[in-house]
Amino acid sequence: MAEPIAHSGKGMKLHTKILLGLVVGAVLGIAVNQTLGGDHEAVVFVNKYIAGPVGQIFLRLLFMIVIPLVFASIALGVAGLGDLRRVGRVGGKAIGYFLASTALAATLGLIAVSVVRPGEQIDRVTAEQLRTEFAGDASSRVEAAASTDFGVNTIVNMFTRNPVKSAVDLDLLGIITFSLIFGAALTLITAERAKPMLSWLEALQDVVIKIVEMAMRFAPYGVTALIFGVTSRFGFHLLKPLGAYVMVVIGALLIHVLVNLSLILRFLVGVSPFLFYRRIRAALVTAFSTSSSSATLPTALSVAERNLGIPPSIAGFVLPLGSTMCMNGTALFEGITVIFLAQVFGVALNLGQMVVVMVMAVLTAVGAAGVPGGSIPLLVTILVMFGIPAEGIAIILGVDRILDMSRTTVNVCGDLSATAFVARTERVWNASMIPSNEEMAVPHVLDDSPGWPKAADAPK
Repeated sequence: MAEPIAHSGKGMKLHTKILLGLVVGAVLGIAVNQTLGGDHEAVVFVNKYIAGPVGQIFLRLLFMIVIPLVFASIALGVAGLGDLRRVGRVGGKAIGYFLASTALAATLGLIAVSVVRPGEQIDRVTAEQLRTEFAGDASSRVEAAASTDFGVNTIVNMFTRNPVKSAVDLDLLGIITFSLIFGAALTLITAERAKPMLSWLEALQDVVIKIVEMAMRFAPYGVTALIFGVTSRFGFHLLKPLGAYVMVVIGALLIHVLVNLSLILRFLVGVSPFLFYRRIRAALVTAFSTSSSSATLPTALSVAERNLGIPPSIAGFVLPLGSTMCMNGTALFEGITVIFLAQVFGVALNLGQMVVVMVMAVLTAVGAAGVPGGSIPLLVTILVMFGIPAEGIAIILGVDRILDMSRTTVNVCGDLSATAFVARTERVWNASMIPSNEEMAVPHVLDDSPGWPKAADAPK
């Protein structure tokens, strides 16, 4: 059992300090942008030599442990489940939930953008100005889309030829598949032979946990730097022409969480949505500040096991899969953006084509990298499918960071709701097993909660 460590600060929980850092960074960034301007040499200097490096160091501290964490968590999770038939059942439930909730989100997004029609509120002159301003960034995204190999080969490439190369390339699908096979193989050899490897994996997980704790101590400063960099550069000037589009995306994301996911939590999981969201707030704040499902994975695992009481064998199996495949927010964003840009360029889409947009939004969201801006190259491929100018993606790039932060938060919320759903349907967890406030009284770096249990502690 990992030893709990002291608070990150006197009387203040770490997730509160992270949230405070987010607010401070946003306020300072907007103030600087409004007074000096995003292109002022002092603002550029601070972003290049102070805020930028601090934010990137924080992100890299999280990214450096993603691969060993995914490998150890999934391998131990599969080994903890024991029976390969149960592994298949749990995996089937998880993937089914991922696809169903993502399709629900994409459908909601298409309905919202079709009703509000924000693309018709942008005149051609403004659209052209935005395209010109972000043309360079857009061209690099289009080139990335051209090199994206999405389709049948995505499935083939899941079975990596070289897991070490996949680790170097941050190929999570390849690492996940290798980890699943590795964990399954551990269940097929004798317990005596498997024990040393299980002990090694548990030790690896313990080491990763300690690195997570060190990284999260730095989180309030990293978050402040990241948010300052975004707000000081862009401020509010892009929100006026794109305000309707931004509000449709954020409004639909909120509806998905507060209505769709809340109904699932209440009636299918049997837990109070208010309690659920309150217990996972550390993961949501981390997701919003980093814009990365992969970087949030360490915090999400800790939150699921500590704050929700979900067995490590389920959390360690479902959450790494979810960080790559459960993309509720991304699918919703992609569906809205395709229709929005179709409206801007006067491309009429019939009902059948909008259904195809929804399906493609779900499929490409599943294939999107869990890193900041990872969905943009795949979004470009959908635009090309429907004859919408790919360079039109430049129109939304200026506001994509805030939308990326928002959709990543919804992605992580979907991951954790999927984990609770699978644990409940497997009858290894229910709402009564969520630790009480008294049981969470031991201080810890992420929250006031007990130590992170090993995957081997899960029920077999």
